[in-house]
Amino acid sequence: MDARRLIEPAGLMWGSEARAAIGSGIALPLAGGSTAFTVVTLIEGNVRTGPLPVERIPGAWNDELAVLTGSAPMTDLPPGALVMGILNVTPDSFSDGGQYKTARQAISRADDMIAGGVSVIDIGAESTRPFADIVTSEEEWGRLSPVLKEIVGTGVAISVDTRNARTMEAALNAGASLINDVSALTYDPDALPLLAERSCPVILMHMRGTPETMNSFTSYEDVAVDVVRELAARIEKAERAGVSRSRIIVDPGIGFAKNTEQNCELLRRLPIFANLDCRLVLGTSRKRFIGSLTGVTQASQRDPGTLAASAPGMNLPGTLFRVHDYVAMKQAVQVWEGCFAS
Repeated sequence: MDARRLIEPAGLMWGSEARAAIGSGIALPLAGGSTAFTVVTLIEGNVRTGPLPVERIPGAWNDELAVLTGSAPMTDLPPGALVMGILNVTPDSFSDGGQYKTARQAISRADDMIAGGVSVIDIGAESTRPFADIVTSEEEWGRLSPVLKEIVGTGVAISVDTRNARTMEAALNAGASLINDVSALTYDPDALPLLAERSCPVILMHMRGTPETMNSFTSYEDVAVDVVRELAARIEKAERAGVSRSRIIVDPGIGFAKNTEQNCELLRRLPIFANLDCRLVLGTSRKRFIGSLTGVTQASQRDPGTLAASAPGMNLPGTLFRVHDYVAMKQAVQVWEGCFAS
């Protein structure tokens, strides 16, 4: 894709009203889903045109419009919105560090997630909170291995949250379903060639710098446009290396190299990510910006705010909601689908 040219949709509609508006030609489907949009802004380089009603989009933008309205690949995961439960086998994660650091504790938590109806378990053994300690791939795999052994093959997809190629390889060999890399395959030079040889889905998250330095890289001209374009560059590099776009899932990286205002703006403008023609992961769970907005200092008490922050992801079909409170998120998805997608 030419990320210099983006279409930002707005004026959203849902349900029968959306279908009627599409039928009358005054709205178009967003990413092939049940949400429709009625106006757009055309962005070419730094030039913005609009807002324009969809019927006035110039024919020269038909290629970009086809991407925006077409269905993104669902990868090898089930279609529809999915709940992705977070399982941290770490001593120092920001919300639940230490709660599941033994194999027995982690396996019990995974069993609860499976019973609760999650579609994906995302298991990580290295904290990526600001200033977290770096762990070796040997230590990381030592934490992951006994848990993976017990939960692979239990009927849900297993995602491994890692930046290290050696951990990726070992996890995939052990039966993991997908790789979730917060560095978008930039941290370990061996990661991209390794995954080019595999067939698993890969999550590319937007972040500038590293967890240790990311808070120094929060200067954006237009945070939504910049994040989309920077992710487009990572997608392009992955494709050139042999990772097909149909395997790529993108994550806007809420809380990573973004301040509270920028996180909120990304969530308000989330439909712009449909330009990337990839499935989306949305990870707002218990993050610091929710505490900044609410005054709730204890991360484990931010689940209501997480549900509110996750709601914009419902507009994009196939979103994976990466959360700690998987029961509440599952219920939220069901309510949204019953009220807005039917």
